[in-house]
Amino acid sequence: MTSAANDPNGMSQRKFVLATDLDGTFLGGSEEDRRRLYNWIEDNRETVGLIFVTGRDPQFIGALCRDRGVPWPDYAVGDVGTTIATVSPETGVAPIEALEEEISASWGNAGERVRARLDGHPGLTLQPTDFRYRVSYDIDADSFDASAWDIVLDMGFQPLISDNRFFDVLPDGVSKGPSLRRLVEHLSIQPERVLCAGDTLNDLSMLECGLPAVAVGNSEAELVRRVAHLEHLHMAKAHGAAGILEAIRAFDMHELPEGY
Repeated sequence: MTSAANDPNGMSQRKFVLATDLDGTFLGGSEEDRRRLYNWIEDNRETVGLIFVTGRDPQFIGALCRDRGVPWPDYAVGDVGTTIATVSPETGVAPIEALEEEISASWGNAGERVRARLDGHPGLTLQPTDFRYRVSYDIDADSFDASAWDIVLDMGFQPLISDNRFFDVLPDGVSKGPSLRRLVEHLSIQPERVLCAGDTLNDLSMLECGLPAVAVGNSEAELVRRVAHLEHLHMAKAHGAAGILEAIRAFDMHELPEGY
């Protein structure tokens, strides 16, 4: 049973919950498409819940909502699944300790060790943010040495390449999908009410996790190939925000105004 302490935002009572990646997905599509989706969410807050599931860090999420007119989510699964947090304009992004204990234990303050092991590795440029439970790099595809993958596995961690641009080192077994499922269970949200939306390979575990899902029309080709067989997934034609609205209609998860 969900307690008020576990679910202060009443997510278990919402008719529909959107769990969406940001770049290319919730932030993708035309300005008109984004505004249509954002306005619909704000007009239906009593029945629509919003979870950001992103590779971005909490600081980015807060700035995005404060400065760019993007709807504030109720929760966030950030840092490629290594942050699970409540979100609000008043408190910002506040990690849920009970859901992060396993992530923290699996990581074990490994950042310095990972950075030392991959220091100078061909094609990897360390991202400047000091993430709590991951290490992230930008990839130069022309010079990248794929042995980095085996190095990370040998260390007992999980490597992840997305969009052929980013290389993440994550705690073993931790990614967007497992962390989202942990949050959905914690909040006692009925799984069939949650729509997952993404566009790159770091969304794969989320789209595969068994919840209704959409790969938006601008998804990277390798993601499309990997999810094409999933019966619970809608392959959208429309890009970004418009692809999300297309999937809501396709799955009949919530009423939409005429023309949406």
